Amino acid sequence: MYKPLISILTPFKNTEQYLTNCIESVINQTYSNWELLIIDDSSTDGSYNLVKSFAERDARIKLFKNSGSGIIDALQLGYSKSSGDYITRMDSDDIMPKNKLEILLNNLLKHGKQHVATGLVNYFSQQGISDGYSKYETWLNNLTKTGTNYTEIYKECVIPSPCWMIHREDFDACDGFNPRRYPEDYDLTFRFYKNNYKIIPCDKLLHYWRDYQTRTSRTHDNYAENTFLDIKMHYFLELDYDKTRPLVVWGAGWKGKTVAKTLIKNNIPFEWICDNPNKIGKHIYDQEMKPFRHLEAINQPQSIVTVANPNAQIKIKAYFKNQNMFPMTDYFFFC
Repeated sequence: MYKPLISILTPFKNTEQYLTNCIESVINQTYSNWELLIIDDSSTDGSYNLVKSFAERDARIKLFKNSGSGIIDALQLGYSKSSGDYITRMDSDDIMPKNKLEILLNNLLKHGKQHVATGLVNYFSQQGISDGYSKYETWLNNLTKTGTNYTEIYKECVIPSPCWMIHREDFDACDGFNPRRYPEDYDLTFRFYKNNYKIIPCDKLLHYWRDYQTRTSRTHDNYAENTFLDIKMHYFLELDYDKTRPLVVWGAGWKGKTVAKTLIKNNIPFEWICDNPNKIGKHIYDQEMKPFRHLEAINQPQSIVTVANPNAQIKIKAYFKNQNMFPMTDYFFFC
């Protein structure tokens, strides 16, 4: 019986202390027909020689040096060398449960093309997990259990970068790792959404996600919040903005201001509302700040909500529900 080949793409840079656990977790998978394309992105520690020793013992491990610079170049190189029917990623500091590849593949074989397989994740750290990461894990896993990840795609990346699998043909159709937008995992998630690939619900823990102070997502400028907003606005304007409806921005914090500046730059008219009495009636970027009650005068608005306060978000959602307005059509939470 034919067993599809799975290509696992793993860039690494100075993760020597974690690589052994990572690679051994791949080697110990219950599904054995895989290739690990593992790319050194200019490491200065002993990472390369460590991986080389594994590659010399297991022909499924294929080691390369990044010919460019950065994770996107590394991923592009790894993909160009891959041969798998199915594509997935792995971070060099994380750990796979033994059945990860088997479950992801079986879900894709069951549901067919134009689907994305993913699974639950668990953060772990020697220092303990912060409240922010704990909440993100819970939020992400709740979406994954029901396959409703796209419903909150404008809040945060709804598919974990090292815990997805997709058919090669579908990966190529959404342009793979070719766009040079950071964060690259969030951009790829938006392209899955753009191509209407369905998320397969999964209630199995399939990835152990390591957190530590020097982790790239904590330290690199490409993973800063302003980059996230750039991607959100890029895809909102391309995919979900309805030019026939008045657009409203909720909130006048730095996220609201960033959204407003993007709209102004693109010559897109909008109304701007907030609940701060010190700002209401004043002008920011020549745009008058108006109170929430101004919404009653707007016919069929489409809203971008940048209000981060959890209690305020509950009230805002209740308002939308009362108005028979729906997420991802009438309103979009950007935080």
